[in-house]
Amino acid sequence: MPTRTEIAEFLASEFPQTKCTVEDVGQRSATVRHEVGIDELRPGGTVSGPVLMAVADVALYVAILGEIGIFPLVVTTSLNINFLRKPSASAAIVGVCQLMKLGRTLAVGEVSLYSEGEAEPVAHVVGTYSIPPGTRR
Repeated sequence: MPTRTEIAEFLASEFPQTKCTVEDVGQRSATVRHEVGIDELRPGGTVSGPVLMAVADVALYVAILGEIGIFPLVVTTSLNINFLRKPSASAAIVGVCQLMKLGRTLAVGEVSLYSEGEAEPVAHVVGTYSIPPGTRR
């Protein structure tokens, strides 16, 4: 299976627009981090919903790639987010993913999103990914 470094290099190459960094991957899980700056804030001084959704999406993608290998055409089919509390405008967002199901054609995972340094999550996400035929045996 690919290493954290290999997945990080793949993301940097194929998704240069992402600001997420891969902190950890393996054992059906992944942790990613996204620095928060002025571009991530919405009026009221909180991290925008699209940023939180992007962090969750990347965490799911990384966890799946860590299990099946680097297959670019693994794609999101659904993403459901529950916003739980206001994220800090001065702390990175950390996404911690755990895969719940990893089948031949679908993967389902959940992601807890945190403001770095805080114990309580700011959002909870459940997502499903489609795995292309022939990718898994």
